Amino acid sequence: MKKNKNREVKLPFKETKNIVANALKKYVNKSKKDNEVVLKQNSPEKIAEMLNASSIFENGFSNTKELNNFISTYLENTNHLKNPRYMGHQVAVPHDLSGIPDWIHGTINNPSSLYEMGPAGATLEAFMINWMLSQLGWFRGKSLYDFKKLQNNGSGILTHGGSIANMTALSAARSNIAPESWDKGNPKDLVVIGPSTSHYSIVRALSIMGMGKDSFIPVPVDKNEVIITSELENVYTKIKNEGKRVMAVVANACATSTGLFDPIEEMASFCKKNSLWFHVDGAHGAVALLSPVHKLKVKGIEDADSIIWDAHKMLRVPSLCTAVLFKKQEHMWNSFHQKGSYVFHENEVIGMDSMPFTIECTKSALGTKLFWSFALEGLDSIVDFIENSFKQTKDLYNYLNKLEDFYCPYEPESNILCFQYKPHKFNDQKQLKLRYELINSGSFYITSCIINQKRYLRVVMMNPLSKKADYRALAHSIKKIAAKI
Repeated sequence: MKKNKNREVKLPFKETKNIVANALKKYVNKSKKDNEVVLKQNSPEKIAEMLNASSIFENGFSNTKELNNFISTYLENTNHLKNPRYMGHQVAVPHDLSGIPDWIHGTINNPSSLYEMGPAGATLEAFMINWMLSQLGWFRGKSLYDFKKLQNNGSGILTHGGSIANMTALSAARSNIAPESWDKGNPKDLVVIGPSTSHYSIVRALSIMGMGKDSFIPVPVDKNEVIITSELENVYTKIKNEGKRVMAVVANACATSTGLFDPIEEMASFCKKNSLWFHVDGAHGAVALLSPVHKLKVKGIEDADSIIWDAHKMLRVPSLCTAVLFKKQEHMWNSFHQKGSYVFHENEVIGMDSMPFTIECTKSALGTKLFWSFALEGLDSIVDFIENSFKQTKDLYNYLNKLEDFYCPYEPESNILCFQYKPHKFNDQKQLKLRYELINSGSFYITSCIINQKRYLRVVMMNPLSKKADYRALAHSIKKIAAKI
């Protein structure tokens, strides 16, 4: 590789800032138009060529014009989540100004896991954790500014995603039942039980923790993939007879595939009766706590021992940002046991460090991102967004359910809905082909999943701009594509 020794790379701050801001403004405005393409998938080879990646990588940006071309090309080759016909994965459609915390963090680079490395970010993380704990009745402070250790208080941290959060919670559950495991390894008799539709990150965590995927014992679910609580008792009895111990019981709030909630209150009572750790995977549906209309769907969640809650789904935070919350602060303190004289100190220090309690040693200022989402419009706007998303899905369900060619297997409980087009005529392969043809057309972006061994089309209503006209257009587009298959 040739080195250009005489070239000093300099992009003027003000001009560069304006180029980026103008490109993003144009992108946002264009994305919101329903006649624009949601997703145009070029090959990676073509995108790399269009970005002029090799030359820029080797030589850097030669001027602001090249920078502008790069950003414009990059934005053209993205999934336009702000398009009202984006109805895809459980990824937040963020506020137009949600990227500002990432810009700040990328400029100052203050990790928030050590207070002294990022005091403001660490403070906002503790503030938001206090707020989340207060929603569960787990906060004992007089105000959200109360950051000291409080008697009988809950605790929590923010992590980069639900997979890490689930592993953190399960590590705490292991420390609770087998405190010797950190030094001596896993006892051979530990298992975790939960619905057979538990998120794959649960089994992944158990495998990474050295327990193996077979340590997860699935509990049967009904036709809509909601756990059958009577089977929970049967599975537990069988496990005890085999001489095994239950490390944790997992509940879906809600299931990733269907958006339906497990009966949390019943499962909490079962765990309390048998003195079992109760973990609620509330990555998507824990937001129901904030809505007076939907709060009953997570009734009993306050009786859990641990909860995960993704902010990068229904709290409109750009990925990634997930809270892992504990009812008893001691459970978080006892999760990990490690030494590192350069970061862990025996004496009291100013502020709060999250590093001793998380898998990540270094993490970005996640609390700032979460706080910013509320700061842009306020708590009431977030609640309105949640309730509107649930209503959008109910409206789509009502519309599709009246059409002769569409079949919805259940009434939605959240903002996730699965359906089939002409299920007696279109088999699994054709349902999937419908999905690919639809997204390749650029007119809509939806997903797909399997329920009870049958392929369904799947939408997640995350965009507040989606209207009934878009639902009609979706049905029309599916019918039009189906006629050609």
